[in-house]
Amino acid sequence: MNIIIIGAGQIGLHLARSLSGAAHDIIVIESNEKLAESSASEIDGRVITGSGTSVELLLEAGIAESDLLFALTSNDSTNLIACKLAKELGTKKTICRVSPLLLKEEWMFDYRSNFALDHIFSSERLSAIEISKHIRNPEGIAIQEIARGRIEIQQIRIPEDSNACGKSLLELNLPERVRVASIQRTERSFVPTAKEKIEPNDQITLFGDPSRLSKTATSLRSKTEKEKGANVVILGGGEYGLSLAQMISPWNCQIRIFEKNQDHAEALAEELAGKATVIHADAASLNELREEQVGIADFFVATTHSDEDNVMTCLQAKNLGTKSCIPLIHRTDYANAVNQAKSQLGIKEVISPREVVRRELMRFITSDKYHIVKKIPAGEIIETTIREKSKVAGKAVGEISLPPGSIFVAIIKGIHAKVPRATDMIEVGDTVFSIVSEEAKKSFLKLVAK
Repeated sequence: MNIIIIGAGQIGLHLARSLSGAAHDIIVIESNEKLAESSASEIDGRVITGSGTSVELLLEAGIAESDLLFALTSNDSTNLIACKLAKELGTKKTICRVSPLLLKEEWMFDYRSNFALDHIFSSERLSAIEISKHIRNPEGIAIQEIARGRIEIQQIRIPEDSNACGKSLLELNLPERVRVASIQRTERSFVPTAKEKIEPNDQITLFGDPSRLSKTATSLRSKTEKEKGANVVILGGGEYGLSLAQMISPWNCQIRIFEKNQDHAEALAEELAGKATVIHADAASLNELREEQVGIADFFVATTHSDEDNVMTCLQAKNLGTKSCIPLIHRTDYANAVNQAKSQLGIKEVISPREVVRRELMRFITSDKYHIVKKIPAGEIIETTIREKSKVAGKAVGEISLPPGSIFVAIIKGIHAKVPRATDMIEVGDTVFSIVSEEAKKSFLKLVAK
């Protein structure tokens, strides 16, 4: 593929390195002359010094013949404009990095359509999602967001004393736009029909609005089980820490955030009022950690921009008795080193924002008309944009005869995303997420991804 990357910072350079040596033509555009010069020696590709919003430079980079443009600078305006220009100049697909604040505004303004974006993401939010998987599901059962974060996937196990046991999916009477999309039963995983009955120890995959999913998951568990959120301490109230706090607050977590900048701590306290306690203190101090009883926490998550502080405070928290510690480590070599020694250090998981983003972006390195979002035991979660030749275009969901082993689980229309019901229409330009078994994949793609 012909790939252009705007920005050779932490995210852009890491992606360019990972693509080097593969059968791709890589061109990087970087405005900082020193950074461009150092990047040129690290990647197998061409580096151009200048602005990614320059039409002249984009044309010089071969934008008209490019398959994919990644706008990965830390500046929202640069990335949005670069994507808009690139699409107008002929690139096939644009992927745009933005700040968490801009991502939150998507429900008010359709950035995707207005700036010709095929995908929009925030590295901070992706990292927060990765961390939240461990906090909200300490047993390691998966949680993932799709459809711009408006739809969540959660897998839960059904205990023997659950009210759901023996009931068909139809009889469960799930909330509107919440759906059981797959069941794993002993060694068998499958996409169920509405008549399928829930059995003890089934592991089911739920799709739906995150707030509704929480209550649904609780109701499907034990008759007597009362959901109790984790006690979480977050070091750093920057974009990573704030995104994480906002993400886990609906799950009854007891959240404390250490922020050493007083003005920022006050602003955080106002923004997170009722959701988290903000402590103006330097958590790098062992005395502060002791005073705030960090040892009783279930999770200590270090999210500052200092890798050294993140690792050291996690070690201190672990020594004080915190059950699980998760440091954010920005440098890939540091992350790899700490990850190899995490069991000896008492660290539960190492989160590398660069690697989290790389995994997210690699799924677009394909010429296929669909993307595999995630593999699950029952098959694959597939994302596809409905084109004019698609056989499902212009039909209601209930009118479409999908191959056995496949099911629509989410649909994006403009800025709106939802779990579809039978009366919802699928139209050209919609983005559809589906679970598809291996046996159904070929027939499904012929029907949907034309």
